[in-house]
Amino acid sequence: MSNTLKTLRRALDFVIDVLVPQDCFLCGAPSGGSAICPACEAQLPVQPAAVCPVCALPASGGGVCGQCQRHPPAFDATRAVFEFAFPVDAMVQALKYRHRLALANYFSAAMSQRGLPRDVDLVLPMPLHVVRLAERGFNQAVEIARPLARELGVGLDLAGVKRLRNTPAQAGLTRAERLRNLRGAFASEARFDGLRVLVVDDVMTTGASLNELARVLKRQGAVRVENLLVARTPAPA
Repeated sequence: MSNTLKTLRRALDFVIDVLVPQDCFLCGAPSGGSAICPACEAQLPVQPAAVCPVCALPASGGGVCGQCQRHPPAFDATRAVFEFAFPVDAMVQALKYRHRLALANYFSAAMSQRGLPRDVDLVLPMPLHVVRLAERGFNQAVEIARPLARELGVGLDLAGVKRLRNTPAQAGLTRAERLRNLRGAFASEARFDGLRVLVVDDVMTTGASLNELARVLKRQGAVRVENLLVARTPAPA
């Protein structure tokens, strides 16, 4: 398929997904224009309340976990709406690889309903490498972040940080290996002096990408970096 046809197909998918009333992605029942019907929404695996405020993994009493105390990451806080488990994992995959853009709007709304941090100056979606952007046709983090920046009344930064390396999968690597793997993955010539930056992404797995991005933002002057996620993977067994 030519690039022109791919572009037209993506544009058509967008129009259909956004303008045509949707049935529930999960059960197919009428959902009043929402991507997920109320019955299915009630069954989604919501992130528990007692999680570490830094990494969003379960923590007794909701205090900072031992890992974050021993090895504080570059970011300051993390919020997630869901656990990355069925069917949220299927929803994220459908957004990223099947262009189900109505799910981006649903995720944005879910983040808003859960409560947005108000002490932020800028929203920055997780940058996507140009190779993946060309393959996918869009950055799902951008689509999730747009309504959030509007609601917060702050800027949406799409060019301040570049992803230079299309890093391989992190699964199976130790923490030190993950951090080394991401070194140099991002670069920025922009200044973020004194800014409180909200980074928006779909899923946090190891946290290595978010950590490296936060490191770059703080090197460029950011005073606080908070992550806002659709989902957090469960703690390793």
